[in-house]
Amino acid sequence: MTIYIYELPEAVHFPDPEEALDTPNGLLACGGDLSPKRLIAAYQQGIFPWFSGEEPILWWSPSPRAVLYLEDYHISRSFSKFLRKTPFHVTLNTAFDEVIETCSLLRSEEEGTWITDDIIEAYQALHRLGHAHSIEVWSGDALVGGLYGVVVGSAYCGESMFHHATNASKLAFYCLVNLLKPLENAFIDCQMPTEHLSTLGVKSIERHAFLEDLSKSINIRPPENYWRKRSLFADNTLCV
Repeated sequence: MTIYIYELPEAVHFPDPEEALDTPNGLLACGGDLSPKRLIAAYQQGIFPWFSGEEPILWWSPSPRAVLYLEDYHISRSFSKFLRKTPFHVTLNTAFDEVIETCSLLRSEEEGTWITDDIIEAYQALHRLGHAHSIEVWSGDALVGGLYGVVVGSAYCGESMFHHATNASKLAFYCLVNLLKPLENAFIDCQMPTEHLSTLGVKSIERHAFLEDLSKSINIRPPENYWRKRSLFADNTLCV
């Protein structure tokens, strides 16, 4: 079956996300580039890039969309016990490059990575501009878990996470939830639903509902230096 999709022009422009295909779910457009200007425009419209190294740049806006409303976040009894005893500490934006590179290596080993060198460079540029942020989990001086994503107002659009130790990525996610709680209309975009995400309270919503939520969050501005490098969790205590 032949599939026809919108090819992006040189100018930064995207079609209406509601025009995305049903099969494959959410495929909206191809082409363009990974410049900060285009990536920021994409995320502000609920669109993200996802493609393998052999493909052109593909842009997606799936429906349903996996979203965590912070009030729905759930932690298990075993994780609560872990929080009281773990020796791990957690930081914000202290090792963005290492986090995204580790995510890339793990995905490559498991399934073939979509976090290509071009993607890494593009998101590193977004990080330097203050739009992409990482959370790191440490055991001593060793990085054992983390996640990264893009911030749109008070919404955090998660891209990838990893762990080298039990509960390390869960701890990063826990700190992210608590970091976002003070912000108005904050939520986490998890993109595609999975069974694991559902255990944390993540819900699947239709695209139009996601875009409505995004529109409420996009103009919320966190306090100055909110995303500065700092500790988020130490000595079994949140410090967000």
